[in-house]
Amino acid sequence: MTAVGDVVAERTVHLTRESLVRYAGASGDFNPIHYRDDVAASVGLPGVLAHGMLTMGLAVQAIVPWLGDSGRILDYGVRFTRPVVVDPETGADVTVVAKVGAITDDALRIDLTVTHGETTVLGKAQVRVRAA
Repeated sequence: MTAVGDVVAERTVHLTRESLVRYAGASGDFNPIHYRDDVAASVGLPGVLAHGMLTMGLAVQAIVPWLGDSGRILDYGVRFTRPVVVDPETGADVTVVAKVGAITDDALRIDLTVTHGETTVLGKAQVRVRAA
């Protein structure tokens, strides 16, 4: 039986600059802040950033094996709080911890903690899923 506070999934994904190029091709988001250091620096960023929607997608994907069926996801929302800077040499690790935040008769709220190093990169990341 699932209880409030249970950790239902944990995942760390390693991103590289190649990951960003592949995502850009799949999504059509070719904003150069996601692949050019000079452009990122010219707009005051600390480096090339992972796409926000890539980070958001990686986060929700962490719970799919636990769910068994992604069709159980009813809604999902996040607040983008900090960027994920992807170093050209070492890349970046994004870690997701998913905990049960609330339970009702027909749904569960899963709270996602999404970090890059010690920094939380998505705030109020919550997924509402249909109860099994």
